[in-house]
Amino acid sequence: MTTTGTTPTARRPRTRYDERMYALMNRREGAALYATTRQRRAVVVAHVLLTVASLAAEFSAFATATVWLVFLPLVLLIPWCIATGVLNAATRGLLELRTRVLDERQLAERDRVRALAHRLTTYVLLCAVVGAIVIGELGGLTVGGAVLPVLISAFVVHWLMPLWVAGMTAQDEPADETDE
Repeated sequence: MTTTGTTPTARRPRTRYDERMYALMNRREGAALYATTRQRRAVVVAHVLLTVASLAAEFSAFATATVWLVFLPLVLLIPWCIATGVLNAATRGLLELRTRVLDERQLAERDRVRALAHRLTTYVLLCAVVGAIVIGELGGLTVGGAVLPVLISAFVVHWLMPLWVAGMTAQDEPADETDE
């Protein structure tokens, strides 16, 4: 490995872990699952729905003391992990790889995705607060019991929004010049 040039690898050498993760995130076997914008967006929607279903099952289990609902997220975990893997592959590990592995273009894209994701998360949290106030004032309901589920949901959305935004905004791969 050479250390010439201006890429991040020139400043800090990659480790074996970095090389393995880079190779894993850039495998092309599943490319058919995320080759088009429509497919990537479908995977993002599926990932969001699986996340919401898992959270709803957990909250319902605790609110209603229904034991079997506690196990539903375990069933949903495998498809959730598969969808996460497809999104990571579609973005070539943009959010999972260390900074030293990414080039300048990827670093700029990651910063853009994170900024947009956090801006969207701010709007989601604002809507949650306004919704809680409206429910409390107009509905005459006590909102205190909803604080923990709202906080957990806010954390999960904040954590996963960059992955969802990256999956939704990932560009199609350029066509190979040899295909012409």
